[in-house]
Amino acid sequence: MRIFQSWRYPANWTIFRLDDRLLLILVAIIVGSCSGLASVVLNRLLMVMFNWFHDLRHYWWIFVLPAIGAALSSLFLEKVVKEGAGHGVPEVIYSVSRYGGLLRFRSSFSRLISSALTIGSGGSAGPEAPVVISGAAIGSNIAKYFSLNDRQRITLVGCGAAGAISSIFNAPIAGMVFAIEVIIGEWKSVNIVPIAIASVAGTEISRILQGNQIPFSHRLFNISHMDILACVGLAVLTAAASILLTRLLRFMDKISKKLPAPLWIRAAIGGCAVGLIGLFLPEVLGKGYHEVQTMIEGAFSQGLAIVGLVTIAKIVATALTLGWGGSGGIFAPCLVIGCLAGLTYHHCLALLWPSVSWVNEGCFALLGMAGLISGMLQAPLTGIFLIVEITGGYEVILPLIIVSAISTTLCHYIEPAAYYMKELVEYGHLLRPGTDARVLSDLNVSELIEKDCIAVTQNMLLRDFISIVKKSHRNYFPVEDEETGHFMGIIHLDDIRQYLFNPVMYDTVFLGQIMNTRVEVVDPDDDLADVIRKMDANRLFSMPVVINNRFIGLISKGNLLDQYRRELMVQTSQSV
Repeated sequence: MRIFQSWRYPANWTIFRLDDRLLLILVAIIVGSCSGLASVVLNRLLMVMFNWFHDLRHYWWIFVLPAIGAALSSLFLEKVVKEGAGHGVPEVIYSVSRYGGLLRFRSSFSRLISSALTIGSGGSAGPEAPVVISGAAIGSNIAKYFSLNDRQRITLVGCGAAGAISSIFNAPIAGMVFAIEVIIGEWKSVNIVPIAIASVAGTEISRILQGNQIPFSHRLFNISHMDILACVGLAVLTAAASILLTRLLRFMDKISKKLPAPLWIRAAIGGCAVGLIGLFLPEVLGKGYHEVQTMIEGAFSQGLAIVGLVTIAKIVATALTLGWGGSGGIFAPCLVIGCLAGLTYHHCLALLWPSVSWVNEGCFALLGMAGLISGMLQAPLTGIFLIVEITGGYEVILPLIIVSAISTTLCHYIEPAAYYMKELVEYGHLLRPGTDARVLSDLNVSELIEKDCIAVTQNMLLRDFISIVKKSHRNYFPVEDEETGHFMGIIHLDDIRQYLFNPVMYDTVFLGQIMNTRVEVVDPDDDLADVIRKMDANRLFSMPVVINNRFIGLISKGNLLDQYRRELMVQTSQSV
């Protein structure tokens, strides 16, 4: 992932003289409004493309349309804007973890165009992830324009993501929770207040331009104790569907990368396969919001076998779209798959226990959405608030909590890392603020080297060494070769105490005879976390730093922990 380097705007902005929190709130309004506008633009673009291609759906050759869209999408990302394929959310999390939220300006529009090509042509993906990276990039570049520091920039990246999600779903609470729970990973008032303001700003932009309507309406549900008990089984099913989708996405990605063909060819193959599935099961095409509305209303007339088949087909179509190089997100597919899973589960309940008066199937479809979102993202609060806000289903809050909590727990047990974080965790790139890994990532061996060590030679007598010990305040002494200066080993006073208090040995023992040659050494480029693990495993307080077989200095736990504490205070400080 290529991230541009930070630079600071040279002007001395008067606004910086304001209170820091007020500054973030004011800028958050700008970021939230801009990201909200970006999501509206994408939504309108998808509507236009849907109307363009709607009249062509009855032609047999229409299955090539998703292939054309996916190919153009990958060509645009790879050749025009020079970005890799994917939905973009991991890139945002990565930038927050390692680069203080730095994102390129072109990311603010590149994924909007590429995802419009993929989704508008029929690819099974959602517009949410593209608007997240667009909003985050807007926040990052506005922070750069105002010369804000890293912590402020990270907050504005969260503001951009929140504004985008809030706008596209007309769900300000869900947008705020998603940004904090998934993107930032840190619940602090210094983040929450600006992000909340940005969510409101993004939502208001959407309401002004598109009207104040919840995306999916539903009838009121009368939920019984049996329905609540049945939610446990639904949570298990949605967790299984989440794991299946996660693993199939990774499997498709691995298979496509093994194919010796350009990215746009692979994307076209995946899109073509989706188009073929869509010839027989058109429900799998596009973002699928119409099908979601139909299922929540309880008007989806297909039987158990067809609903189960469409569920599997939608999972496969999503994996083909995103795994083979298409551009888009997993939110919308998760909503559709969750609805289908809930509908399948309701049909099974009605078949197995026909005497029970189960709640309307639309309720289980609604709960299934929460289970899929929570399981895939392993973010239960996002799943709960998103479904409540986009459906207005406040009366189902209790079963929503049950399904979301159980689905998240089961998915975390089987897949410890969420879909967005899996690759970041595998490569050690997921470093949340204030965590051990994040603190250590901002420290390095070179800045911790202590160079006030007195080197000795292997042919030095113990008597001469004792004279050096009297002048030194250290317990460690590196031993070097007299001729080459190469590091030979190290002497620790605790290891030779028996010689120090025996005068008979002073003129008979050379340091080469009593030095420790089996020494764990450190290279300045070594990862600090690995150095600490070596220290703990070998019960070492200090380790020599060696370059090209020459001793440079010592790295000690005392100095390391002192620097660690200072860095931790900087990263966890409420003031930014």
